[in-house]
Amino acid sequence: MSLPRHTLITKTIDILVADFLQGKIEALRLAMTALLAGGHLLLEDIPGLGKTTLALALSGALGLSFGRVQCTSDLLPSDITGLSIFDREKNAFKFMPGPIFNNLLLVDEINRATPKTQSALLEAMEERRVTIEGTTHNLPDPFLVIATQNPLEQVGTYPLPESQMDRFLITTGVGYPPPAIEKEIIRAGSIREEIRAMHSLLTLDDILTARRFIREEIQLGDRVLDYIHTLIVATRDHEMLLSGISTRGGIAIADAARAAAYLRGRAYVIPEDVREMIIPVGAHRLIPRAEHETLGKREVLQSIVAALPVPLA
Repeated sequence: MSLPRHTLITKTIDILVADFLQGKIEALRLAMTALLAGGHLLLEDIPGLGKTTLALALSGALGLSFGRVQCTSDLLPSDITGLSIFDREKNAFKFMPGPIFNNLLLVDEINRATPKTQSALLEAMEERRVTIEGTTHNLPDPFLVIATQNPLEQVGTYPLPESQMDRFLITTGVGYPPPAIEKEIIRAGSIREEIRAMHSLLTLDDILTARRFIREEIQLGDRVLDYIHTLIVATRDHEMLLSGISTRGGIAIADAARAAAYLRGRAYVIPEDVREMIIPVGAHRLIPRAEHETLGKREVLQSIVAALPVPLA
């Protein structure tokens, strides 16, 4: 079965990795998975590993409008959503849209924004629209938020509660590139200007067509569905966890597995797609018991996945 726009999209990923995002193939594939599945991406890593570069390159290659918000403790919800100002010539208020009215919004250091501002942003991510002064404004489609937070920051930060972490389809890091690639990156220096000058490789129609196909045509068989359900139930029954993966989390795993199958060139999901996506999609949704808070969520979920048999697709 021919997958619409598949060759174009995989070629775009290959070009980005070869020319702009060396050593970041995993983070790039997960960002593309989030976009195709209609979700959002949270990057948790130390500064200086290319999180902003990844977002810039993705928006440039995909022909998406790009907005950026640098979160601080005095950032207001209206700084993200926009506000109405009085137009003296027309003697009327005029709405000035904020950066959230872009296809790709980079939210740097989201944990530096106050809970009120975080809540406004996360509500818009969920509803795909914002209501300002009684008027509802739809956000563009596609709409992808790539948020970053530094796990080492403590002073002046407001960590996202688990209920709001659930708004992100995927959470991952960028990681250090392999030594040989890192040396070449250091030798070449910043490539921000090259990224800003790059021509788009895809159109909005390409992205929307691929998303529609993934949502409507990628098959999720009964055995794979049973496998997803078995996994999320196992997280709820785990002795170290206070709360496991919710039904919404199960939907997110299925959506991401469909997008992963598409990127692998298949029109059907196999258990390996679920195993590939469950850690980045499921780990941040777990809530450990107080006596196990120091345990890594990814490691706990990995142990659950490893303990369960993999069904034959």
